[in-house]
Amino acid sequence: MRKIKIKVAKKRKEAQLIFLLFFIIALFIIFLWLSFFYKKHSCQTIKAKPTELNIPKEVPSNPLQEEKIIIKNGMTLTDILSSYNFTPVAIGILSKKAKPVYDLAKIKAGHEVRLYFSPQKEFISLEYDIDPEHYLLIQTKKDGYQADIKKFPVVTKPRMIWGTINDNLIEAVNQKWEKDYLALSVAEIFAWDIDFYTDLRSGDSFKIIFEKKYLKGESVGYGHILAASFTNQGKTFEAYRYTYPDSGESDYFDLEGNSLRKEFLKSPIKFARITSCFSFRRLHPIFKIYRPHYGVDYAAKVGTPVQATADGIVTFVGWNGASGRMIKIRHSQAYETLYLHLRNYAKGIRKGAKVKGGQIIGFVGSSGESTGPHLDYRIRYRGKYINPLAWRFKPVNPLRREYFQEFKAKANLYRFFLQTPLALFRMESFPKP
Repeated sequence: MRKIKIKVAKKRKEAQLIFLLFFIIALFIIFLWLSFFYKKHSCQTIKAKPTELNIPKEVPSNPLQEEKIIIKNGMTLTDILSSYNFTPVAIGILSKKAKPVYDLAKIKAGHEVRLYFSPQKEFISLEYDIDPEHYLLIQTKKDGYQADIKKFPVVTKPRMIWGTINDNLIEAVNQKWEKDYLALSVAEIFAWDIDFYTDLRSGDSFKIIFEKKYLKGESVGYGHILAASFTNQGKTFEAYRYTYPDSGESDYFDLEGNSLRKEFLKSPIKFARITSCFSFRRLHPIFKIYRPHYGVDYAAKVGTPVQATADGIVTFVGWNGASGRMIKIRHSQAYETLYLHLRNYAKGIRKGAKVKGGQIIGFVGSSGESTGPHLDYRIRYRGKYINPLAWRFKPVNPLRREYFQEFKAKANLYRFFLQTPLALFRMESFPKP
């Protein structure tokens, strides 16, 4: 019995040795095969390398030398270029060549000029920053100079802010690290429904989706306001921008496609204080007698711009006794507006001139019978004076019906972001207005 066990154990050891031998042989074969494959692959890679090298055919030219100048008050192009050995004749030729594109006599203090020269000190080109988005480029060519206006590579991104009014809209927007321009743009959109001086209350709130422009990572201005909502005295107004594909014209509409613009703006002055309202019996501040006051008085500093409250045609410009310097504008639907006690008139405002709603027509003064600088603003309808603050004006043309579905889809998306502000920061793209 013991001999049988020894024989079985012996056979198992032999089997294990045979298996181990075959395993070693298999590993050796695999090793040889991998070595051959690696060698072959390596050779192919080495042979392919020379054809993949990108060898420049020409040696790059020496880099240009750049000179930057920040224009100071009173500095002219001659002052700048004379410092770099330009002759008066050369400066005259350069200015004349550039004038059809941009008049270099109008360069502004604070803007930057960049001059580029070759290593041999030869003038190559000039760049002048016209505004944050455009610059003038003048290059040296064989036949003289070539001038063009170029665009900086500005990147536009969607941004959103929201907040609460404590004092005024400008202050609230500034607290969100945005500039006055954005607040004024919002005020223009809702100007037909809200007087942003007299109607605002502490606790009113706003949300704004807008385009912001960046150059080299720094903010350089604003694009369009894409959507906005404003809650004033418990009532919420919404605005969604839409551009017609066929005409390219843009306007702001509510969610149902009604235009936010109405026949008349709520106020002829942005951010002005009302000191006297429409009344059939008011104590006159000069004569101390009771008599009708058919307008609304807006107190403002001398020189404050006054805007036409609707499209129309100027029918009178001049002095009108106690009213001082005055403008009358005739509008459609039998309306007429009057602007009294002006200091002076805007350029181009004369009898027969056509004006648009929101266009600057004059400036606040204290002409005629007046106790201080203010605007007396009046409206007549079918020849009778009406209360500008109480009259209900009709909206202008609504969104064209053939584009309503497309508008609705975009407006609903913007509305989602207005209601869920943080979602905008996860949005990689946004619809065109």
